[in-house]
Amino acid sequence: MLVKVYSASVQGLSAIPVTVEVNASRGIKFFLVGLPDNAVKESHERIVAAVENSGFRFPSRQFVVNLAPADLRKEGAGFDLPLAIGVLATDEKVRLEGLERTMLLGELSLDGSLQPVKGALPVAIKAREMGFERLIVPEQNVREAAVVNRLKVYGARHIAQVVRFLNGEGGMDPTEIDTRAEFYAQQSNFDFDFADVKGQENVKRALEVAAAGGHNVIMIGPPGSGKSMMAKRLPSILPPLSLAESLETTQIHSVAGKLGQNGSLIAQRPFRAPHHTISQVALVGGGANPQPGEVSLAHNGVLFCDELPEFSRSVLEVLRQPLEDRQINISRAKYSITYPCSFMFVASMNPCPCGYYNHPTKACVCTPGQIHRYLHKISGPLLDRIDLQIEITPLSFDELARTAPGESSAEIRERVVRARRIQEMRYSSCPGVHCNAQMTSRLLREYAALDGTCTEMLRQAMTRLQLSARAYDRILRVARTIADLEGSDSIGMSHVAEAIGYRNLDRASWGE
Repeated sequence: MLVKVYSASVQGLSAIPVTVEVNASRGIKFFLVGLPDNAVKESHERIVAAVENSGFRFPSRQFVVNLAPADLRKEGAGFDLPLAIGVLATDEKVRLEGLERTMLLGELSLDGSLQPVKGALPVAIKAREMGFERLIVPEQNVREAAVVNRLKVYGARHIAQVVRFLNGEGGMDPTEIDTRAEFYAQQSNFDFDFADVKGQENVKRALEVAAAGGHNVIMIGPPGSGKSMMAKRLPSILPPLSLAESLETTQIHSVAGKLGQNGSLIAQRPFRAPHHTISQVALVGGGANPQPGEVSLAHNGVLFCDELPEFSRSVLEVLRQPLEDRQINISRAKYSITYPCSFMFVASMNPCPCGYYNHPTKACVCTPGQIHRYLHKISGPLLDRIDLQIEITPLSFDELARTAPGESSAEIRERVVRARRIQEMRYSSCPGVHCNAQMTSRLLREYAALDGTCTEMLRQAMTRLQLSARAYDRILRVARTIADLEGSDSIGMSHVAEAIGYRNLDRASWGE
């Protein structure tokens, strides 16, 4: 007897439909074909125990199970449920009517309970795309999959519950989520607010400029000056996610298994802060079983690298291509995958190994050679992709003792959103360009042109401060953003002057 059950396999950020073909005949062996990995091969033992511990008898037959298409590698334990249902259907314990309209996904415990799996959201999207009426997933994944409309999504706790449901005995109701209501209700619930930050008005202004234009930032300052504290609050002033951005971000986290139990649409921009011991693969993705890396998990959000010089140089260098292209292409012998990674890069570092170079009260004990080597752990090409370089000084006692709260994130966010709307209108005819940080040289000439006075001031500043050539385009981009924050159509001298002040590391005298 031949039975077909439908499931899906996640490849990259999308799902590929898989037909589980179960053929029962005389004999006692179990054959599983169709390029299964070890997790799929081990499903036989889990299925036998789960079926028998759920009150059913595992049929004494010979089974040949094919996972079609046979040339696609199948990974993970998500095929346990469709395999078990297929076996029970050959023994007439499950009705065949309705199976052709149902997609199943889930891992089985030995007692028959269902465990959560990765990638339920892309599977739900594929199920709707292919015209399936129903999707059955573990209960822990049901809210994640139920954000897909026009598809009935059922969450199951146990295989016996699934069998009763497929036999028309009820026991499960489709999960319905008001996606828009939940999404918009959670957009402004932040754990961190800039109102908690005392002083550092110049740094908060720089981060506002960075958020308004999507610029990458590096903060240089001694320990305890508030670099990490302010970086964690950056998502609270970024423009809210759109529904399309949220779905794309949630899909990445679903594939990586980072949504957690009962996870739904991600309503806030992600903030990822990997430790400096991270490997290249963990940062950009890949591996034997390909998974998104930290750069993709930060898509549409912020990637924060604290103590940047402590990262391995080889790890930092792999950031260059994602920062430029906003996607990461991973090619290996067995697969080739592209993950999106459009993120704001925010980094912090001490000015020297001891951390107290340029400190107003503490003496630096580092030699000039040590400071030079420390700063040059970060390559020029990587610094070339960072628009704002901000020097932070520690707060005085009077500033720390101040009790009045600072400006809230909501107030700063309003100005950022207004500036982003101006940029969206400006670049509406430029595909792939949404903010000033993405401007090409042609767009710079068109939208960031300077008059004679501003050009002369910039020339004098670059000569006097000995700014590098790479600083020129960065200054123009940042000046355009500062003008947008003020609602100005043209770039003025004050905008250029402020942008020049954000190029500390490009000054020839810095660190000497």
